[in-house]
Amino acid sequence: MGERPRAQPGAPPAAAAPSGSLLNGLLHNGFHPPPLLRQEPPVPGHGSPAKKCRLRRRLDSGRRNRPPFPWFGMDIGGTLVKLVYFEPKDITAEEEQEEVENLKSIRKYLTSNTAYGKTGIRDVHLELKNLTMCGRKGNLHFIRFPTCAMHRFIQMGSEKNFSSLHTTLCATGGGAYKFEEDFRTIADLQLHKLDELDCLIQGLLYVDSVGFNGQPECYYFENPTDPEQCQKKPYCLDNPYPMLLVNIGSGVSILAVYSKDNYKRVTGTSLGGGTFLGLCCLLTGCETFEEALEMAAKGDSTNVDKLVKDIYGGDYERFGLQGSAVASSFGHMMSKEKRDSISKEDLARATLVTITNNIGSIARMCALNENIDRVVFVGNFLRINMISMKVLAYAMDYWSKGQLKALFLEHEGYFGAVGALLELLKMPEDQ
Repeated sequence: MGERPRAQPGAPPAAAAPSGSLLNGLLHNGFHPPPLLRQEPPVPGHGSPAKKCRLRRRLDSGRRNRPPFPWFGMDIGGTLVKLVYFEPKDITAEEEQEEVENLKSIRKYLTSNTAYGKTGIRDVHLELKNLTMCGRKGNLHFIRFPTCAMHRFIQMGSEKNFSSLHTTLCATGGGAYKFEEDFRTIADLQLHKLDELDCLIQGLLYVDSVGFNGQPECYYFENPTDPEQCQKKPYCLDNPYPMLLVNIGSGVSILAVYSKDNYKRVTGTSLGGGTFLGLCCLLTGCETFEEALEMAAKGDSTNVDKLVKDIYGGDYERFGLQGSAVASSFGHMMSKEKRDSISKEDLARATLVTITNNIGSIARMCALNENIDRVVFVGNFLRINMISMKVLAYAMDYWSKGQLKALFLEHEGYFGAVGALLELLKMPEDQ
């Protein structure tokens, strides 16, 4: 992908003002809610009861500046699909009575389960409670499943007759293009495709603004170079610009962000989370990301990597290189004796450290070139991955002599899906 500067928008703002409660009165960091939708005419008095009910829902939604339920946002990545779902908690008795059966069925299915089939997971610990979005109060749910299960998801959408409720589904990520035809032909659903980096930034700013159920969304590690004193601490991202945003998914994109709609893609690398899992599957025989991380947690990468002290016998003092620094990733594997003595856990740990160190090195160079001192790491590679987060925090602090701070976010890989949901809330009902 080439560099894509984002200029400040030139179009004047809409004349209508948003409602006071829209998106929790946000945002302090520059996010602007959508304008009010047009007023709709009364419901006609003809048609089937079900059809009249659906039309009434749409017209009622238009009056209140919101699209009809259900509200979803999707980010279809190369490895994982991320789905966010807004569950309304303020449904009136009249709304419940008029609600069509398959809408109730979808809501019940998504909110009463924490697992869907063999691979779908709802991250209950990430649920955002008591949000106000488009004047409605509810909870935001976070669901993920492997991209290889996408066709089963599309088939389920067809079986649940999702198209009768919602003709357009807001989606971002490469899969929004790859699977567009399947959504249309199998589930009769039209995808509204959105730029993944736009959605990433908008979703991040929104989630950071509402916070994590009363706690800060952003955090860092204090004393990252001291393993015994290293502690997770909250960080206030009220004034986030400029920031270097490092999105670690299957691959890596690095953005320099100067405002909510002024950013550029500085660079990236193909060596990301997909590389880590792919190599671990080859080297250790593991099958899942969770299994790979579990093995890495038990391994010792110094049995695989050649360190500075293995070459110099200690530190390389002239250039400030500690003896414990990695001189050659997998460098010991040239020796048959070393190869015969290592474990699969050592290989998993060395693979994780190699990928993480490479990302950290590129991010540090980008931060220096862009003259930015805050580096925000996001993406599902960091999910349940404390090892990599501490390695990144250590690397940013140590190699910059304390000038760079590595920041992390609780909802790591879901910001693109949240950005897609926010775009849905801006859309006219008839789009």
